Amino acid sequence: MAEQGLKHTPLYKLHVTLGAKLVPFGGYEMPVNYPAGIAAEHRAVRERVGVFDVSHMGEFEVSGPDRNAFVQQVTCNDVGALKPGQAQYSAILTEQGTFVDDCVVYRFDDRLMLVVNAGNIARDWQHIVAQKRGANVRLRDISDQTGLLAVQGPQAEQLLAPLTPVGIAMIPYYHFVEGTVAGVQCFISRTGYTGEDGFELYSRSGDLETLWHALVGAGRAEPCGLGARDTLRLEAGYPLYGSDIDDTVTPYEAGLGWIVKLDKGAQFTGLAALKRQKLAGVQRRLVGFKLLEPKMVARHGYQVYVDGMQVGIVCSGTVTPTANAAIGMTYLPAAQASPGSRFVIDVRGKRTEAEVVRMPFVPRNTKK
Repeated sequence: MAEQGLKHTPLYKLHVTLGAKLVPFGGYEMPVNYPAGIAAEHRAVRERVGVFDVSHMGEFEVSGPDRNAFVQQVTCNDVGALKPGQAQYSAILTEQGTFVDDCVVYRFDDRLMLVVNAGNIARDWQHIVAQKRGANVRLRDISDQTGLLAVQGPQAEQLLAPLTPVGIAMIPYYHFVEGTVAGVQCFISRTGYTGEDGFELYSRSGDLETLWHALVGAGRAEPCGLGARDTLRLEAGYPLYGSDIDDTVTPYEAGLGWIVKLDKGAQFTGLAALKRQKLAGVQRRLVGFKLLEPKMVARHGYQVYVDGMQVGIVCSGTVTPTANAAIGMTYLPAAQASPGSRFVIDVRGKRTEAEVVRMPFVPRNTKK
């Protein structure tokens, strides 16, 4: 039975039929894995192709004459650098320069779309609407009407190509086109959260099941849940909102300074705070680490120590199938954040040594 108050994606019944283990996530009841298990799903994406139902993500549409100027104001990357058909990783920030959320901005001929994290939809919407003031824009929360499948892995292009008249081999990374897949009208975006080549297919909610059946099954793609999505993104060194980034952290601290365009000519929310931080330098940095002791695993929330003093907690941490090691992310004082630095994690009462390593943990195979 569904837990009280949890929402469902359009494919919920299908996940139940497939024997998925369902868990609460971002206000939704979502598949964490299918009977094959997380490691098998993870390997399917690294070696072949997997499909994720990520319809829990939020989508906001911004149209009207002031749309570009408005999105410039509410996000920190430079929307002016986007041409129609391009996407951009960005963030919505507080006045303090910390994350309200990370997001992807899509630019169409006549509108922009912001894709946000499921658990933040209501808060993000409120934050954006509050900044509308006199702007001549129309804002629409289209999250419930929009379905989203992520098709990820080295064989993603090979799987999709026969199902669409669109020349998907020609779509560059972080670009998208509008067209049909398996007869379903959607837009096809060469993006993802796994470190592999792949596409994200946005369609109307009611068409999602048709898309799923065209993509998933014997000889096609493996169905994949949130468990594999998490191990894949961790290996790729991608932060997760709520674990690695939140409203206490700035993009500079999180190693995401490249999405902050201080000189884009727009007074975006958080600009003044980030200018000050850039001038002063950051006190801490998000780092990747590897545990040095065998059979020990550092998980979210475990305490992190430098020179006997607690400096934070493990943000993300687990053993992942491709890296085949206990890896994770944490914040360390800037002076201790260089690769090769050693620190200590309390793993269930045992002080365990860890070493800072460069991210990503596994090379990314995204389309160049």
